Amino acid sequence: MKRNENIQALSRDHHFGLLFCWKIQKGLANTIEIERINRYVNYFWQSHLQQHFIEEETILFHQLHDRYCDDAIREHKAIALLIDKINDKEKLNPKAYADLATLVNRHIRFEERILFPHLEKILSTSQLDRIGLALAALHQHVTADEYWDEFWN
Repeated sequence: MKRNENIQALSRDHHFGLLFCWKIQKGLANTIEIERINRYVNYFWQSHLQQHFIEEETILFHQLHDRYCDDAIREHKAIALLIDKINDKEKLNPKAYADLATLVNRHIRFEERILFPHLEKILSTSQLDRIGLALAALHQHVTADEYWDEFWN
C-alpha cells in the first residue's frame, strides 16, 4: 500500500511489528521455552513498540481526535495491559502470548488499512509535512529488530 512519505517511518515500524507477531507465533508452534519468548516480548516492547505508540499518539493522533484515533489509542492501552498481565500473572501461559500476537497483528492491520489512509485524506499537506519532520528527527538512529536469541528459527 502506497503510504504518504511523511508517515512511512511508522509503516516501517509496522513491518517490524508484524515480524514480532510472526516470531511469537513461530516460537509457540515450535514449543520454544516460554521464558525465551517472554524475554523477546519485553525486549521488543521496551526497544520498539512502546516508543512507537508514544510517537503515534503524540505526533500523529493528536492532530485529529476522532473515533479511529480513539480506537487506536484504546488498542495501544490494551496491548500494554496484556504485556503487563503477561509479566505479572500469565508469564508461563502460551495462550497469552498467542493473544498478544493476534492483538498486535490486528492493530497494525487496522492502522495500515483504515486509520492511516483516513489520516492521509483528512490531514493537510502542511500537517503531514510537520509530522514527517518530527518522525524523521526521531528515526535517525532507529535500527531494525536485532534481538540476539533467534528462537523462531
